[in-house]
Amino acid sequence: MNVRQWWRDLALGVRFAFGGGREGWFRATLTAIGVGLGVALLLLTTAIPSALAVRHQRDVARADYTYVYHPVKQSEKTFVIADIDTPFQGRDIRGRLIQREGAKAPVPPGLTRYPAAGEMAVSPALGRLLDSSDGALLRARLPYRVTATIAESGLTGSQELAYYAGSDRLSAHIDPPNVARLDHFGSPRSPDAESDPVLTLLVLVVFVVLLMPVAVFVAAAVRFGGERRDRRLAALRLVGSDGRMVRRIAAGEAMAGALLGLVFGVGFFLLGRQFAGTAEVFGTSVFPSYLNPSPLLAALVAVAVPAAAVLVTLFTLRGVVIEPLGVVRTAKPRRRRLWWRLLLPVAGLVALYPMIGQGRGGGDFNQYLVTGGVLLLLVGVTALLPWVVEAVVARLGHGAVAWQLAVRRLQLSSGTAARLVNGIAVAVAGAIALQMLFSGVEADYTKQTKNDLNRAQMEVQVPSGVAVPAVAEAMSGTKGVRKVVSIADGEAGDLKKEPKQTTQVSVGDCASLREVAHLPSCHDGDAFQVTGSESDSQTKDLLKAAEKHDRTLYLNPSYSGDTDGAPVRWTVPAGLKQAQTREDPTGYERGGFLLTPGALPAGASTAVRGVVYLSVDSGVRDANEYVINTAARLDPLMQAQTLTSFERSGQFDSIRTGLFVGAAAVLALIGASLLVGQLEQLRERKKLLSALVAFGTRRRTLSLSVLWQTAIPVGLGLLLAGVVGLTLGTVLLKMVGSTVSVDWPGVLAMTGFGAAVVLAVTLLSLPPLLRLMRPDGLRTE
Repeated sequence: MNVRQWWRDLALGVRFAFGGGREGWFRATLTAIGVGLGVALLLLTTAIPSALAVRHQRDVARADYTYVYHPVKQSEKTFVIADIDTPFQGRDIRGRLIQREGAKAPVPPGLTRYPAAGEMAVSPALGRLLDSSDGALLRARLPYRVTATIAESGLTGSQELAYYAGSDRLSAHIDPPNVARLDHFGSPRSPDAESDPVLTLLVLVVFVVLLMPVAVFVAAAVRFGGERRDRRLAALRLVGSDGRMVRRIAAGEAMAGALLGLVFGVGFFLLGRQFAGTAEVFGTSVFPSYLNPSPLLAALVAVAVPAAAVLVTLFTLRGVVIEPLGVVRTAKPRRRRLWWRLLLPVAGLVALYPMIGQGRGGGDFNQYLVTGGVLLLLVGVTALLPWVVEAVVARLGHGAVAWQLAVRRLQLSSGTAARLVNGIAVAVAGAIALQMLFSGVEADYTKQTKNDLNRAQMEVQVPSGVAVPAVAEAMSGTKGVRKVVSIADGEAGDLKKEPKQTTQVSVGDCASLREVAHLPSCHDGDAFQVTGSESDSQTKDLLKAAEKHDRTLYLNPSYSGDTDGAPVRWTVPAGLKQAQTREDPTGYERGGFLLTPGALPAGASTAVRGVVYLSVDSGVRDANEYVINTAARLDPLMQAQTLTSFERSGQFDSIRTGLFVGAAAVLALIGASLLVGQLEQLRERKKLLSALVAFGTRRRTLSLSVLWQTAIPVGLGLLLAGVVGLTLGTVLLKMVGSTVSVDWPGVLAMTGFGAAVVLAVTLLSLPPLLRLMRPDGLRTE
């Protein structure tokens, strides 16, 4: 067969697709919608690396790290900046307080000028939040006048909450890392960190698992309307076409639908890209301009989709005999063979087996073997499911009328039913495996903190120059605060300048000191020596040194950030009491000396820096927000944060967020494609449904039969997905060297999500089903 004849037959199929009247256009449109949804998600996927790269570039360009190894001297190019990030109702707000020191100081990305004192520039999303009724608490926290909007070049996403506020007093409060003087924006160059093999494996598996259902749906979409198409091909045999020619013509029809699907896909992608600019998923947003697919990957999609349509059509028609007088597919097909279907998952396990036990110590995982192994296991689901459905429904029979109608239909076309469910099964199998992998390695990226949430739920860092008692008093009067513990920490040395021996000094009232030590008795004016801490030996040595200088020590103000203050003399009391150290609400053990306010020498308030621990009433709505507002009112540089019981790696969280975002998109595709496929199946059976109604079959019976026709394959598909997902998850956990354990709630949740999507699709298909069951559907021309 020469190439010219191939192209001629394919072109004839394209003509039939678009020139076959309403029937041809309807089938081509169905195929195009299904393919277009898959193409849109593929284009979105190819655009994700570009979007992440642009987000990273924007973040690097505006970086203003306040920790610098070499202090910057004031000049015409310098500015002072403070990190005043703040949370609000579960969302993070990027805040910067900034003061320009020279005329040549660089302007922050996204701005055209520095905001003056009392002014601020906000991101569009933050501006909308401040103007809304939900932003009342936030407006009280940001008492600045909005004079500008941060442009796209200064933001990482369309829904990012960020602001720059102007100040005229930061230069007097430089205190790295909180407040620093800089002369440029942008991240300093740093050596590339070593990649974590487990995180790399997570990223690789996430991409494979998310893209595999898309490929399955695209392959299923090109087969919409297959039965009607084959009957039309029988007419071509009647006028002289041979079997190979009609298969190529059928492939041309599928290619036409795929080409139209490419156009639809570009349209869906452009619409989705605009929608992405207004949406935020799991705290992540982008601007539409970020989502630009790689030209090479986009070209690959444009070539691969029509080629896949041709190959899938030729493959599916290999067992169909198209004769001039009909299609021999309505007869009972021969039973499917199992042996070759089992080879796919077995080959996948063989590909992954060499990396079992490798863990982190064995270097990077072989990306080709990982990709190939996971693909083969997931493709094995699509190969095994038709056999499972056929084997099970062949043994079903007795039951209600609706059940018998559904079972008989499945016995006649089990392959069609399995094809519609394949995407769900693959998605659920991959999700179960990923859930197991994430749960298995989560402990490696999660650090348990020492915070005792029964004693305190919030912590306020008091900046230098702010009196700790005033902060404690203000917090006591804040709505939702039940208990306040305030401690001011400093450093005592043996010499006025460049001390050789130092130890810690903590100041607080008796109630607060009891939160950091076990006190025998306490009154204002008492001082204590802490025992049982790691610094006991330092404290004893310092006391010996003090005995040589009339029991005199010096409190160092530079410890609190007051670099201009002079050391304050302190005479150690003769009757120094002993106190046993105790962990504070954050798990930190203090040593050295404990002083009540009456024991603190005059002028030493600037030599200590305070922290306030708060116990808040969980029954008061927005109690945390009130605390943060009070801190911002006292001083913009005051940081109030909520204590947590654990901390998780940012990279791990980013990968998990990417999985959730991708899974949401794939589930949307699953639902849309299933609905299109369901409508196509109902349309194929329009006359049959109308005939049953005309003979007196109740609509309720037919509706239940359609539900059973969906529920049986879905149940079998989810069961198979569970087995394959658990197998893949076990292998992946053994690869990273983690203990194999099954997160059954997670497995059930993933299975439930898949079932919920199918249930929603079934409910949406009921109105069209009722319209198709009218007796006038028997009318023909």
